[in-house]
Amino acid sequence: MTPEMNPELNPDMIPETEDERDIVEFTDDAGNTMLLEVMDYFFYNGEEFAALCEAKENPADDDPDDDPVYIMKINVFTDENGEEMEEFVSPDDALMDKLIQIVRTRFGEDDEDEDEE
Repeated sequence: MTPEMNPELNPDMIPETEDERDIVEFTDDAGNTMLLEVMDYFFYNGEEFAALCEAKENPADDDPDDDPVYIMKINVFTDENGEEMEEFVSPDDALMDKLIQIVRTRFGEDDEDEDEE
């Protein structure tokens, strides 16, 4: 299931102690909704991307290695009220292998940093 763009912040999913969590709601082609949490933002060839995983009410209870990771391109635009908005879209298939490699490298570095502490 590939989520398509329909992001809406869901404040009910954001625990009071973790206000900084970035939760986005997606609707797939079949009309199913899923909440994804942005794990990381990164740039590649001047374009912004995000690595997302399923949003959990208590992420500390979950092993992140078990969760699927979604990579989405972020298009920024200004809405009719002049507010800057983000649109999450699936990246081109031709880029996906490179983006997967970047995400694996970034999270591999995070794991190494945690091991050093």
